[in-house]
Amino acid sequence: MGNKFICMTKKDTKNGGIGSRSKRGGSMSRRRTSLEEELLHKQALAMAIQQHQLSQRFDNGSMSRRIGSTSSRRRNTGLLDPLHSTGDNTKQLPEFLESIKTKKFVLVHGEGFGAWCWYKSIALLEESGLHPVALDLAGSGIDLTDTKNITTLAEYSKPLIDYLQKLPEDDKVILVGHSSGGACISYALEQLPQKISKAVYLCATMITDGQKPFDVFDQELGSAELFSSDSKFLVYGNGKDNPPTGFMFEKQHLHGLYFNQSPTKDVALAAVSMRPFPLAPMMEKLSLSEEKHGSGRRFYIQTLDDHALSPDVQEKLVRENPPEGVFKIKGSDHCPFFSKPQSLHKILLEIAQIP
Repeated sequence: MGNKFICMTKKDTKNGGIGSRSKRGGSMSRRRTSLEEELLHKQALAMAIQQHQLSQRFDNGSMSRRIGSTSSRRRNTGLLDPLHSTGDNTKQLPEFLESIKTKKFVLVHGEGFGAWCWYKSIALLEESGLHPVALDLAGSGIDLTDTKNITTLAEYSKPLIDYLQKLPEDDKVILVGHSSGGACISYALEQLPQKISKAVYLCATMITDGQKPFDVFDQELGSAELFSSDSKFLVYGNGKDNPPTGFMFEKQHLHGLYFNQSPTKDVALAAVSMRPFPLAPMMEKLSLSEEKHGSGRRFYIQTLDDHALSPDVQEKLVRENPPEGVFKIKGSDHCPFFSKPQSLHKILLEIAQIP
């Protein structure tokens, strides 16, 4: 029949003709889709386990150092242009390292994620001769802390603060915080500013003194419906008679909010790896001083196809709390480490090179 369209009537269906065959075909298609999805989830689970193991290895400081391919294209300018990506197969030249003083990156995930979500960025940074470390915040990734026991931002950020405190005296890092992880790097700037060379907010909650991390998302999502007593997104770790302790979007909502531009396999990885995140730290007002947090070097990366934290809200954050520099990634959803890893990588390299 070639490419001709078939006009099917109720009579066709009733008599078991084309319509009946179409139903059988549709059923087979659904079964095939279900099997493919199951296979994807199994592959993603294996990938998640592997990335958890890798993140532990990185955290223990035993990572290997690989230098980018010598066949990489040379630049003519002093800094990379993050808005003009040449594709995700472009690698950076090792001579770029000469202008990068701080080579250690600490990658801090956002709500529900874990160290596993940075696997593409880890590989790209390593291949550029840099030293990435991805951490699981409390109750995230493979950290076994029960979210109902995480009641403050200090408790939630403890793995990050512990890591920074254990650094050698003269060591500094570039902190990268995604989404609500921005609150954690703001907290770290207030606690240990001497350990942080630069703080990079990746479509993140870059808030001012006295604000709550959730205030940012409250503007975007509208908390009334999400936090009603019968909301299916809330987790009641201490029973329904007590306040909710955690929050987690369902799979179908996650795809539209977080992964509208991300590859299917990364979405599957997230589906089997994401965990409910603690609510209390997101509702805590941050106390940020001008002498500590205010003296830090902050940079913001905006994602321009973001459904979880819209470009308008991100622009408002930048206006209200101006950072040293602002970068933009076109065509990126709320998870550029999945949807635009090379563009994100180029921006991180450029920020690292800023004197």
